[in-house]
Amino acid sequence: MPNCILVAAVQMVSGEDVPLNIQRAVAGIQKAADKGAKLVVLPEYFCLLSLNDQAKLDIAESFGDGPIQSALSQAAIDCGVWLVGGSIPLKSDDPARVFNSQLVFDPAGEVVARYDKIHLFNFTNGHERYRESNAVKAGQAVKVVDASIDKAISLRVGLSTCYDLRFPELYRAMGVVDLIVVPSAFTATTGQAHWETLLRARAIENQAYVLAAAQGGEHPGARQTWGHSMLIDPWGEIMAQMELGEGVMLGELDPERIAKVRASLPALNNRVIGINE
Repeated sequence: MPNCILVAAVQMVSGEDVPLNIQRAVAGIQKAADKGAKLVVLPEYFCLLSLNDQAKLDIAESFGDGPIQSALSQAAIDCGVWLVGGSIPLKSDDPARVFNSQLVFDPAGEVVARYDKIHLFNFTNGHERYRESNAVKAGQAVKVVDASIDKAISLRVGLSTCYDLRFPELYRAMGVVDLIVVPSAFTATTGQAHWETLLRARAIENQAYVLAAAQGGEHPGARQTWGHSMLIDPWGEIMAQMELGEGVMLGELDPERIAKVRASLPALNNRVIGINE
């Protein structure tokens, strides 16, 4: 379709071998670019998924310096794409905690946005227990980036990560956006129950495309992630999706579709803020 933008989610099953994870991520980015994708999203913690909290601290990089960031920058340059680098651990002012940081690179390899995950995952279900705040410091700022895909098309992209998906107020704070990205590592338990519902809800209520790149399989320590990377349109329709395993999911984003949905159902203009009870 004219003026449509091909976007991609790289779904991974990351483990504890950081160089291998990076290699697989770069291969996915290249595959997406070879098929014509202009914007590519990696999953949360694409570079390392481990039950050992210390592992995040051991590989944490200073912002703007380190092999993981260099690899992402070079991949964006080599593939000529806008790259949402999933998330990586970046050092904080607390030596016992890192930021879970999402970096966006333009096709020149420059970091044009950084989002530190605000909502930290806490979950207990029998033997399945996670407490992200043990080793991660919460971010404080909502982030949106303008991505100039070409001279004719620019996308306003809202940044979020995994557990953020459960907090609609975050997305309202972004203002009007064209695309919401959600790099994730949803557990199999929570993913099966809520993943699709939450993604479609965020698309519908914000009348924006949602592109979610997921971890999808079995990781060290028998951790299971749900996968099912998806592209959802502003009406809540699933335009593309995967199941489990590694691969590249491609889908088209149509700016005219956004305009038509908002014109036919002007919900964003009909919001009433600050109602007195």
